[in-house]
Amino acid sequence: MEGHCRLQIDILDVNDNIAEIVLTSEPQSVREDASSGTVVALLSARDLDSGNNGKVTLQLPKGSPFTLKPSFSNNYALVINGALDRESFSEYNIEITATDSGSPALSSKKTIRVSITDVNDNPPVFSQPTYNVYLKENGVPGSIFYSVSASDLDYGENAKISYSILDSKVQDVSVSSYVYINSDNGSIYSMHSFDYEKLKVFQIQVQAKDQGSPSLSSNATVHVFILDQNDNAPAVIYPSSAILGSLSHQRMPRSAKAGHLVTKVTAVDADSGHNAWISYKQTEATDSSLFTVNQYTGEVRTKRAVSEQDDSSQSLVIEIIDDGEPAQSATVTVSILLEDGLHEPILDLRQKVAEPSKKSGRITLYLILSLASVSVLSLLTFLILAVKCIRNSRSSGSCCMRRSDCDDYKNPNRNLQIQLNTDGPIKYVEVLGGDMLSQSQSFRSCLSPMSEYSDFTLVKPSSTTDFKEMISVLDVSLPDSTWTFESQQVSRKQYMTFYLH
Repeated sequence: MEGHCRLQIDILDVNDNIAEIVLTSEPQSVREDASSGTVVALLSARDLDSGNNGKVTLQLPKGSPFTLKPSFSNNYALVINGALDRESFSEYNIEITATDSGSPALSSKKTIRVSITDVNDNPPVFSQPTYNVYLKENGVPGSIFYSVSASDLDYGENAKISYSILDSKVQDVSVSSYVYINSDNGSIYSMHSFDYEKLKVFQIQVQAKDQGSPSLSSNATVHVFILDQNDNAPAVIYPSSAILGSLSHQRMPRSAKAGHLVTKVTAVDADSGHNAWISYKQTEATDSSLFTVNQYTGEVRTKRAVSEQDDSSQSLVIEIIDDGEPAQSATVTVSILLEDGLHEPILDLRQKVAEPSKKSGRITLYLILSLASVSVLSLLTFLILAVKCIRNSRSSGSCCMRRSDCDDYKNPNRNLQIQLNTDGPIKYVEVLGGDMLSQSQSFRSCLSPMSEYSDFTLVKPSSTTDFKEMISVLDVSLPDSTWTFESQQVSRKQYMTFYLH
């Protein structure tokens, strides 16, 4: 007897397969200025196991400017998630880790190489913003006198630099007529020789530009200082006849004593510094014992008194030498005629200087004495006036004040007020006083030349007749007016009124 049955055997999955990463598109080069979200590559993850053993998770290293963006069914896109800089990282090796969910979990890794292409985002940079160049004058035209250099962090054509000189003016002439620059290496050439006496310093604006698109550039300043060379001989400016190449004729009396100033040779040097320092030296003379030349001033003086045996015509050859290297020199010939009975035409310069100094010294002394005398007299006058005012104030106890200040005056016995009324046809001055018992106190007027109104002086003691004096004073101040005096006593106050008719 036979029987049949169907037996179903279920095979349980074991996590024995490693997750895999498959690139569905090769990674492309990325510009360094690419924006976030730009897709770099497409990939998928798979695991032959089933269930949890087949679930795959992908991970990127921390700090990476990239991220994985899932799309569908274990497919992912590698996209940019941060700023890129080719000058910092020109290439990225992205390591992706795929891990399943089995136990134990299995994983695998895959590295994707992403290249960053350059963008012209860096301008050329000079080695220094300014350059100082020292160039000797009289150089050879066409020679290199300096080189500038710049660098660019970009790559390829973006890093290729060309040099040029920006147009500017030097003494109203284009700078390109003075210098030329090699556009490839930055070497600067002189177009002609420079003369320190005409041009001492000038500056050049050098521009470095890359070949990117759009191109970037930067500038640097080159200061060129021309150095002086001893290329000018001393030039004689006195005696003036020596300038034209002729002899300089000087006359001198035979009665001249030792130290007599015959003449003075003056020369200048167009150079500067040590090259312009000049000295004088006597090289030839008819009689070398008769004259001497000061090394620094060029003064020609007699070394001794002139004798009868000396020739009437004397000749001196004076050499003028500068302090340059090599030294430059010039000569001047001075002809001196000795004559009898000739008054000295040229006075000793030392005497000329001494006489004005004595006169000016005397004038200064007189001015000082005058100033001191005026100061002492002013001080004494001030002291005398101060002492006199103090004594008067103590003896009389009076004070002088303007009409506008009379309200501030306080008398311990009575309160005084003075009022001037000029309104209407009747003009009068009213004096108000208190305490009738103090009859010995009254007023006396005084006028101030510095004011347009009458001032009053309050004095004590005095009689009431002083009011008439005050009326007379007011009458003097107003000669065309007639004054009347009226006194009233009301309660304990005294009213005194001056009427002007």
